Amino acid sequence: MQGQINTELGSITIDADVIAAYAGSVAIGCSGIVGMATLDMRDGLMKLLKKDSIKRGIEVAIEENEIYLAFHMIVAYGVNIPVVSENLMDSVKYQVEAFTGMKIGRIDIFVEGVRVID
Repeated sequence: MQGQINTELGSITIDADVIAAYAGSVAIGCSGIVGMATLDMRDGLMKLLKKDSIKRGIEVAIEENEIYLAFHMIVAYGVNIPVVSENLMDSVKYQVEAFTGMKIGRIDIFVEGVRVID
């Protein structure tokens, strides 16, 4: 899946993996988010992804040059989940739109777990 932007000089194609990696790096920078999560098929439990594979915890769909994102994340214990989610949505929307030149159509957030931070 790719997004395409047409300019007077030609067209720019952005792969969904690039958008996922960038959105993941923005998300990790948000306060209260521990990391992205994925389902471990061996035991059916959610596990925290390492920083080099955070894009696996983000689903990207591009339709008519609008980006739709779904984050599967783990939050820090004791945070206000609605506030953290709103902060994530605002930050990702602003930064991904500036990075890609495309509009964000929707951002879904799935809190898959809570972790205690030292």
